[in-house]
Amino acid sequence: MTDLATRRAAFRALHDAGCFVMPNPWDLGTSRYLAALGFPALATTSSGFAFSRALPDTDWAVPRDAMLGHIAEIAAATDLPVNADFESGYAHDPEGVAENVALCVGTGVAGLSIEDATGSKDRPLYDLDQAVARMRAARQAIDASGAEVLLTGRCEAYLTGHPEPLREAIHRLQAYAEAGADVLYAPGPKRREEIRDLVAALSPRPVNILMSTNPGLRVADLAELGVRRISVGSSLARAAWTGFIRAAKRIGEEGSFGGFDGSVSFAELNGFFRKDLEAREARDGGAGTP
Repeated sequence: MTDLATRRAAFRALHDAGCFVMPNPWDLGTSRYLAALGFPALATTSSGFAFSRALPDTDWAVPRDAMLGHIAEIAAATDLPVNADFESGYAHDPEGVAENVALCVGTGVAGLSIEDATGSKDRPLYDLDQAVARMRAARQAIDASGAEVLLTGRCEAYLTGHPEPLREAIHRLQAYAEAGADVLYAPGPKRREEIRDLVAALSPRPVNILMSTNPGLRVADLAELGVRRISVGSSLARAAWTGFIRAAKRIGEEGSFGGFDGSVSFAELNGFFRKDLEAREARDGGAGTP
């Protein structure tokens, strides 16, 4: 496996210039396949993992230790740097965030994100002072570890229904940058104008944009707007679930197997994993483990 420090340095370098896509696998198989496609980095998806465990992606339904185990598995699956979707740090207070961030760093990630959603309908976002204190605690925990792990500050203004999400996101993300966030991220904007304004307001910090739907923008368009990093969140997992649900419903409701039309063949998928296993065994001296 590539040395962890090397992977972390490579991940940091990706944020220095240009634009790259960081797709989100949800298990070992999807991690290996995405790596084979040539992507330079991967990110976990709390949603994708939660759905695979028959849990919602809300209110820390996936326990912290289960999520840490999943993050460690994805980080060890390939030689690529991995960014952890660490939700809101699995704690409300800064001290708890710091403790949990240190544990997340220990999984072998090259980066992690901390968001400002509380999980409460009455107060969906942490008060700004508390959100900043939490981000600063995450920064201090990373620095204390001595690991060159990138911290992404994430604002949930769009996803929690804030009346002025762009203005709130800019205001909060600027504060998170001052608190030590290396990368800034507000999932939600899809229009060119919003993305351009967000990137310009947060410059020179690199900005992550989420592509969870197809708004008609391509990677080249986002690069032209100044976006440094693109992630897809739960979208690949939902695409897989979409195929599964459609095929299963056609069997159950119509007695039809037409939902299998156009599927990747067993031979193609099995052949990929056979070659992948052989490559790992050759590299690891027959161990056959990622």
